[in-house]
Amino acid sequence: MADANDMQSKGGKARAKKLSKGDRSQIAKTAAQARWTKEGKLRPIPKATHEGTLVIGETEIPCAVLEDGRRLITQSGMMVALGRARQAKGRDYYDGDVNLPAFLTAKNLKPFIPEDLQVTSSQIEFDTMRGMRAFGYAAELLPSVCDVFLDARAAGVLAHNQEPIADQALILIRGFARIGIIALVDEATGFQYDRPRRDLEEYLKTFLSESLRRWVRTFPGDYFKHLCRLKQVTLRPDMKLPQYFGHLTNDLIYRRIAPGLLKALKERREERGKASNKLHSWTSDDLGRPELLLHLGTVVGLMKIHTDYEQFKKQLDSIAPVYPENPTLFDDQKDWETHTLTE
Repeated sequence: MADANDMQSKGGKARAKKLSKGDRSQIAKTAAQARWTKEGKLRPIPKATHEGTLVIGETEIPCAVLEDGRRLITQSGMMVALGRARQAKGRDYYDGDVNLPAFLTAKNLKPFIPEDLQVTSSQIEFDTMRGMRAFGYAAELLPSVCDVFLDARAAGVLAHNQEPIADQALILIRGFARIGIIALVDEATGFQYDRPRRDLEEYLKTFLSESLRRWVRTFPGDYFKHLCRLKQVTLRPDMKLPQYFGHLTNDLIYRRIAPGLLKALKERREERGKASNKLHSWTSDDLGRPELLLHLGTVVGLMKIHTDYEQFKKQLDSIAPVYPENPTLFDDQKDWETHTLTE
């Protein structure tokens, strides 16, 4: 058995001699990760909480934000940004503290790569919002990579096949400058904090009717029948509904269709109508009323399958949560879309 082990050891050393320094480094890195996994020391894979596409000129760059706040450009997005194939040719370079992606390993680029870039350009493994494993690079890497190619061009050392990358780098740098100045003005003036509110105001206008819509039955009888059942109120044909049912309806219906809709409807009624007008009479025919009817269908459907009001409301909260009255700086208008049971 000792002879067999000795032969395996000699064979392993012989294979190691044939490997390049970069290959040996990569194998060692992979082995270390495997050991950490077995011992439970490897950090959990971070997850993306936001995903989108950064548009610079005619270039669309997939990007993401991780749960720890890191901004990433996906691996394929980095390739697209540099005008290359989605998969880089060649291998990433690892040697001690030096970690270079394949697109920076050309020898003629080495003099233009700053030290901080050599240790911050490693790939980052993460899970997408759909649960798929993916790789990316820190978003700050892209402008630095552009600088490397542009500096190499200025020094006259670029190879012919690297010129298109430098052309793309110039487009990106100019695009970053334009975006940057707008962001700086927004920050300096405070408009970045006001912009979501302005966007919401425009969005809410599509829900409101310019004038009082003629009366049409909007709330189905089943809504009040099941609301009475869940609140243990006896329903009679000649009864007047309890006043607090209005507050319940505001919470169950209007606050869950769009952010700030309840307030906007009340303001429209106060400006152009009278207190006796039903709020639904101020919803627009093209969007406001259809969305109201759609949400009512969801609410009534949930009511029918519950016998306890709190359990019904708990499920409604998970399907169609209450929107905030006003958006914050980081709210995205796409998140204001209504929720339905089919989503």
